[in-house]
Amino acid sequence: MTTIKIYKSSSITSRGYKKAFYAVITGAVLLVSCKVNRPYQRPDLITGKLYREETGTDTLSMADRPWRSMFNDPVLKDLIREGLAQNLSLKNAVENIVQAQATLRQNKLALFPSLDAGASLNRNKASKAGQNFPPGINVNTLTNTYRLQVSTTWEADIWGKLSSAKRSALNSYLQSDAVKRAVQTQLISDIANNYYLLLALDKQLEITEITLKKRIENVETLKFLKEGAVVTGADVVQSEANRYAAEVTIPDLKQDIRQTENALAILLARGPGAIQRNKLADQQLPADLSAGIPAQLFQNRPDVQAAEFAFRRSLEEVNVARAFFYPALTVTASGGLTSLQLKDFFNNSIFYNLIGGLTQPIFTQGTNIARLTRAQSIRVQALNDFQYSLLNAGLEVSNAMYAYQTAGEKEESRTKQIAALQKSVDFTEELLRFSSATNYTDVLTSEQSLLAAQLSGVSDRLQKLQAVVNLYRALGGGWQ
Repeated sequence: MTTIKIYKSSSITSRGYKKAFYAVITGAVLLVSCKVNRPYQRPDLITGKLYREETGTDTLSMADRPWRSMFNDPVLKDLIREGLAQNLSLKNAVENIVQAQATLRQNKLALFPSLDAGASLNRNKASKAGQNFPPGINVNTLTNTYRLQVSTTWEADIWGKLSSAKRSALNSYLQSDAVKRAVQTQLISDIANNYYLLLALDKQLEITEITLKKRIENVETLKFLKEGAVVTGADVVQSEANRYAAEVTIPDLKQDIRQTENALAILLARGPGAIQRNKLADQQLPADLSAGIPAQLFQNRPDVQAAEFAFRRSLEEVNVARAFFYPALTVTASGGLTSLQLKDFFNNSIFYNLIGGLTQPIFTQGTNIARLTRAQSIRVQALNDFQYSLLNAGLEVSNAMYAYQTAGEKEESRTKQIAALQKSVDFTEELLRFSSATNYTDVLTSEQSLLAAQLSGVSDRLQKLQAVVNLYRALGGGWQ
């Protein structure tokens, strides 16, 4: 490390020193234009056919809708409001923003000179025997020095190192803000999906309990028919087994309901407990599910934005690493009052000192190369993460769109299946009562198929609701 310094003080009046000092300052000003950092340009990323399905060129996207207009259920809206206000993960994301903002402020202040003030009293007692004065000379060996001074240090941002560090901190702050918005969109999605799951479980429990009640009635009916020799004892036993087959699923459904309530309570930063809710039949889907175009993911998806800010930050870190290869200009100044007598402290006691220095690294090249290599490698990783976030966003959009499509197709077929199975149950029950052309096995098969279809129909409805929620989040909706 070689340091070249030019000093200027009240005790040095040489014009050569003055010229050298001003030459350093002038040279620094000229070097400001010689930037070694590189401005940011968005890289060429894969954006074509990210959705797999053809979406056209319409830029209208459901992600632009505020979450309040996405959901019609007032209870769900209240739960989302509570989650946004109380969720602990979201609160931590906000604190990350506060920390990043403080770091940004710290890096901005690095561009300005530092300023320090100090006051001191130095009392010194020298030894007479150690001064080697001739005999008869009486010298006061006790001295007091009073000093009051102000000093400042400033590093000229010749190569943009400090500016790049500031931009790096700015991108870190913007990244933390984008991450917070990503947490918010995920939170809204989790609350809505769990709420819809809770409604679906309620509906499945209702269907199962109605089916159980009917099967209990069937057992009593078959016992009556057995007395009339219409059915056999085996049919009665089968009906009882069919009744218990429905009854045994109820505890599992109740357990699922309780666990879903607890999971939803945690999202709301509550203790585990019951959740107020409406009915599955009350839920309405938005009429327009426009996906827009893939390029809109850059502006709508918070996680994609966060990945881009991370890449921009890594680029600025490379700029900082490059700047270490070049000399640094530091200007230091100090001044104040100093005196040996307190009574003369404000009389001709002014002093000042001004130093300008250029520092060129020599024996730190290995460290600088290692620093640059590491920064460049991090930049490559950040670029890969940026591309991955975009591809993953396209995957999530495609999956949600197809899940919504298949759920709609299943709903239409399931409605016809349930209607046909209901007729099959009614017909076989009638035949069992008034004809010997059938047996209870046919009734049993029809009833089991009907219950399975009814429960699956609820799952189809749940899939459709959750597909809309997932599509909304995948497109970047929920933070506007």
